Amino acid sequence: MRTDLLADPVAGLDEALAAVDATDEALTTGLLRPRPGGLAPLADAVAGTPLGGRVAEAVEKAAAGAAGEDHFLAIAAARTALLGSVHDALVNRVDEATGRPVTVDTAAPTGGQQAVNLLAAARSWLSDIARAGWRGIDHDIVSGAGPVITALLPDPALRRLAAVLDGFAAELAASCPGAALARVPTRRWGDLWARAMVLTVPGAADTPATGTATGRVLPLGVDLHEHATAAQAQVHAVFEPEGGGTPSLVRASVSVPKPDTVLGAGIWQLLRPHLSLLAAVGEGRSMDITAMPVTAEGDLVWDDRQARPGEPADAFTTARVVLPTATAAVTAPLHRHPARIAVPVFLEGYTAGTVDGATVFDLAGHSLAVDADRVPAAGPLTPEAVAASHACIGLLRWDAGEFRLQPLAVETTVRKKPVAVHAGAWAGGTTDKAGVKAEKAATDAVAVLRERAGRLLRK
Repeated sequence: MRTDLLADPVAGLDEALAAVDATDEALTTGLLRPRPGGLAPLADAVAGTPLGGRVAEAVEKAAAGAAGEDHFLAIAAARTALLGSVHDALVNRVDEATGRPVTVDTAAPTGGQQAVNLLAAARSWLSDIARAGWRGIDHDIVSGAGPVITALLPDPALRRLAAVLDGFAAELAASCPGAALARVPTRRWGDLWARAMVLTVPGAADTPATGTATGRVLPLGVDLHEHATAAQAQVHAVFEPEGGGTPSLVRASVSVPKPDTVLGAGIWQLLRPHLSLLAAVGEGRSMDITAMPVTAEGDLVWDDRQARPGEPADAFTTARVVLPTATAAVTAPLHRHPARIAVPVFLEGYTAGTVDGATVFDLAGHSLAVDADRVPAAGPLTPEAVAASHACIGLLRWDAGEFRLQPLAVETTVRKKPVAVHAGAWAGGTTDKAGVKAEKAATDAVAVLRERAGRLLRK
């Protein structure tokens, strides 16, 4: 991989992000009457696009304090489009660095009828929030989301919007009053507001076209996300189609609710029953799938009935031999955001070092920052193992203005012998002392919670 290309500036990137930052500052003070010129950079950035006229009108109306819901929607769409352009520019740079081909899918998304009145209600609440701004929020304004979310949740077609609104409203409620906030997460709240606003457009949440896949799945590693009340495991893998053909990058994910007392390796107990692929990761094995649904973005809609364990498959062998030829799917327009970039890559022959206390990999004189903080506690991979490694499978991400590598597995040397250490090594179970201890603690915690829940239900 040409890491030198990752350090080169991307034309127009700083200007696009500056326009997003200006929009977020306007959202902080409120769009009822933003500061003079606050939204002007956004209008200038999209002036030559199909959105140009509508955004210019929206910015003018907002400056006069007369902006309506359609104007707020235009502002959200322009902000989303700008970050989408940043995503595309960065992904193109990654494609250049890896030399990996990209498949193009032109299939239209599929969706059904949506309740327009509920979408309008959600847009109305989001408009009220935008008028007040993050500094102007209070419990009265934020609580207006409650009835809307309750009405959205029963409809599967509207559940994505409901989930975004629910999480967004919860964060705002926990931060009220906005005037007392010492620090406002402007980019995050701007992202949530804009995404929710765009999702109120009928058809925006339509699911991507789904095909089927038959062949062999070769796992590369697991990216584990943990929240106080939820957890998600996303397996990154290479898919080899049956009968030959070009391999492709795929993902398979599982998400579960969890009690906040389940931590570390105990999380696998909650995830494991829902995704047999996790056991394959832990055992270093491939999975054979038959007619498994797969989206145009490369996400396998996993069904254990259509999968069976395959032959042993070493992740590092897959990374060295198959990964370089695997094609990447195109990201759907609504999902194009720099924070979503997570490209599987393989590096070896580097020298690990530190810069300002952070780990970096030096390849032929070019440094790549390593995000060791993303290594989960639910596995044997540690920052120390990463710092002592000589080969790494990881996810290339873009964070804080630079490309960074999230390690999924490393090869290192222990007592003069090569050893592979995987972040997801405990996904299918473990005999490691630390892992066994964490799993036992989780088992005890879940047993207590089930007993208490049963007692409450009996009453």
